[in-house]
Amino acid sequence: MFHVAAFYKFTPILDLITLQTALRNCMALHLVKGSILLAEEGINGTIAGLPQHLAEALEDLKRIANVPDLEHKLSHAKTMPFKRMKVRLKKEIVTIGNVQADPNSAVGAYVNPTDWNALIADPDVVVIDTRNHYEVGIGTFERAIDPHTERFGEFPDFVRNKLKANKSTKIAMFCTGGIRCEKASSFMKHEGFENVFHLKGGILKYLEVVPPEKSLWKGACFVFDERVAVEHGLKVSNHSMCHGCLEPVSEAERNTPGYEEGVSCPKCVASLSPAQIASNRERQKQFMLAQKRGHRHLGPEGE
Repeated sequence: MFHVAAFYKFTPILDLITLQTALRNCMALHLVKGSILLAEEGINGTIAGLPQHLAEALEDLKRIANVPDLEHKLSHAKTMPFKRMKVRLKKEIVTIGNVQADPNSAVGAYVNPTDWNALIADPDVVVIDTRNHYEVGIGTFERAIDPHTERFGEFPDFVRNKLKANKSTKIAMFCTGGIRCEKASSFMKHEGFENVFHLKGGILKYLEVVPPEKSLWKGACFVFDERVAVEHGLKVSNHSMCHGCLEPVSEAERNTPGYEEGVSCPKCVASLSPAQIASNRERQKQFMLAQKRGHRHLGPEGE
């Protein structure tokens, strides 16, 4: 059994290149895999490894990055959910674009998972899912607004041009692990919204600590690794990933005529050209042959 840790921290980082090298060496030493993003505004990552290796890697990461109070959300996977370890430098650890949004200077009010139900049950509170449309499609909270974004950088346009709420309205936002809400709430504070709240630890922490019988969550939560999605208790759901459109596919969708493993799903089959379908079928064929040989086929770009 592998442990998976998701974490982020908005904190000023000065020497990015030195920290990048140190974290690469640290993760290699502890045999963990995953992805870490570094920017001047902070750190964001998800890494996985055997329990003892991961615990040691997290302790060293806190020391090396000088983030002793770094919190992480822990889940589990039967197999390693990542193919390699990446430590990348970015302009932002979560990209919202060229707007005022600095969680190191201004952010909305945090709401603990155990207090979240009471907040979003209030009919006067506007509940916003800050994630992308394909994530919302497999699970969200009751009453939540879907901004219908394809990427987080479209969120400011949604707030400025489509959100029907005045500046004094209570706004409650949530996302997968909390990081997008930090940026979103900071942006909304700069836009003049006075009562901005967001779910501390995100959906993952809510699913971890709130029992199903008391939950207002419906469906599964998309995660950015090979588990695809998780449910209450952070158990892996029965979703898979469509290699035709790179969107999650439910068990029901896999039992429809539009689904072909490794090739297409009902959401994309009509939009794929014959050449794309043929290419996907060849990729799936090579994947299956590699599995029979006991190897992992990584595709032309090592994905």
